[in-house]
Amino acid sequence: MIVDLPSTNASKVSRALVDLREQGGAVTLGRVLTLVIPTSDQNAETAIEAANEASREHPCRVIVIGSGNRRASARLDAQIRLGGDAGASEVIVLRGYGPLADPEIQDGLVMPLLLPDAPVVAWWPGAAPRKVSESPIGRIAQRRITDAANQPAPKKFLEQLAKSYADGDTDLAWTRLTPWRAQLAAALDLPPYEPVKSIVVKGAGDSPSTELLAAWLQLSLKVPVSRQTVPAAGGSGIAGVLLKREHSSVELHRLTPTTAELKQPGRPSQEIPLPRRNLRDCLAEELRRLDSDEVYGEVLLSGAKPTRPAGKRGSPAGKAGKTGSSKAAAGKSASASSTKAAGKAAGKTAGSKSAGSKSAGSKSPARTSAAGETADGATKAAPAQNSPAGSGSTEAAAQ
Repeated sequence: MIVDLPSTNASKVSRALVDLREQGGAVTLGRVLTLVIPTSDQNAETAIEAANEASREHPCRVIVIGSGNRRASARLDAQIRLGGDAGASEVIVLRGYGPLADPEIQDGLVMPLLLPDAPVVAWWPGAAPRKVSESPIGRIAQRRITDAANQPAPKKFLEQLAKSYADGDTDLAWTRLTPWRAQLAAALDLPPYEPVKSIVVKGAGDSPSTELLAAWLQLSLKVPVSRQTVPAAGGSGIAGVLLKREHSSVELHRLTPTTAELKQPGRPSQEIPLPRRNLRDCLAEELRRLDSDEVYGEVLLSGAKPTRPAGKRGSPAGKAGKTGSSKAAAGKSASASSTKAAGKAAGKTAGSKSAGSKSAGSKSPARTSAAGETADGATKAAPAQNSPAGSGSTEAAAQ
């Protein structure tokens, strides 16, 4: 059932929902959340279809916000979808014109239609604001879902997400990794139990999922990860992962859009199902949890940092070694200076005390005093010799 409400307002939309529910014989609502979808007209129907499919697992109220002509007079058009046109949810499509088309006031259009005492999830299937959590819709949502793959510059969008990350943010590029993460984790649970030395992640150059997978592997295994840009089977996305060990390796690479080949040491190669996840599955997975995704936050904030071979010019290891050597040299120089200064001070002190003893007619105490001061000077010089040089050498070894 589809009901159009042209030139309406929020109170009329709420009243129409109650009337339609009474006509259909529904006494209570079984909605668990409100899903708010700010989108363009091009992505609206695709987003509604995915939300309807996901609502069969998570019954919810779906509020779709579109933007009309900003030069038109101020008005609000609404559409209500129920029954077979809404899956297990109720869909409200709002489209503002004139001043009501401003994205900065979208929260005012949505607030009167939110389900009481129910969490709010915001999903941007297309272009998303630069700071999602600070946008008008993002401020009223407990969970905020974006899709980096649908942005003009996916990699830059991931960097922007990392800068403005807040608890509750997530991205469908991360959700698409779930089958890959499960397969790789299961492969490492099988013998031989050798530590992974390095990793190669292959994928399309515009694939945000490939970037997040590389960052996740680097964060989890603490090993160098290199990124190779190759075309993936069936289009953009992840092409494969190679986990290198000392005497063996594990390789998982995509053959077709629905299958992949897994190579493990001591086992024959096997073809496994690894289909590309559709929008409905990704959205349904994200709606299963309403708390923050800590792992995604750590991966996003860490980022993928490809590592160059150690010892090469300009590599992090080479720079670290140079820094450690400089610190060690500085420590040795400082210790040498301290030793010389302590020796001179001891000599002067010994000389002055010896002269005082001679004038008093007691030479033996003078010699004993000079020897004692010389011993103290050597004793004081020893810590100065060990501390800076020792710390410099330790830092150089650690680097």
